[in-house]
Amino acid sequence: MKNLYFLTFSVLTFISLTSCKSLNSPSIISGKESKSQNILYFNPEVFPDLEEIKEPTYSAFYAAVSGKINDYRNYKMLRVDSHIPFDSVDVESIKEFCRNNNAQFAIIPKVKYFKVGLGKYVFSNQVIVSMKLYDATGKFLTEADYDTYKKNARILGSAENSIKIGTEGAMNFIAKDLTKNKKAL
Repeated sequence: MKNLYFLTFSVLTFISLTSCKSLNSPSIISGKESKSQNILYFNPEVFPDLEEIKEPTYSAFYAAVSGKINDYRNYKMLRVDSHIPFDSVDVESIKEFCRNNNAQFAIIPKVKYFKVGLGKYVFSNQVIVSMKLYDATGKFLTEADYDTYKKNARILGSAENSIKIGTEGAMNFIAKDLTKNKKAL
């Protein structure tokens, strides 16, 4: 009698498992992975090239990106501590980084500080944040820049806050441009 119950239970389990397999229903994990897309963010090129301002610029930039990326549910930010020049982008390295990190897009940023005054190291709190968006195949998709002085007329405030505002503005411009291009296609 015990063997009969075990045999019945085994046959029913086998049938239920094979019927679920034949439905080709995606698992919970694969469903999440297919919706989520990774975006690589490289370290921004900082102008002027001074070591003293690079690390605060990086931290303010990535704080703004991580705060803004939460608005886009299906995207995940991947930080790459590598430098790619903004004006002369190496497409092969972008392809390799995207392939190695399983990313669908890559963003190459640039932060330019305004110099005011007569001193060599006197800077304004206004910045221009520029971004270029590439896909995983190295194809250029769009470019956006945000000037915190022209767009927001920021005269007071810290440079870190200006970087955050500029980064969020450039990300908004990229999102608008992508939706406009998507509708045109």
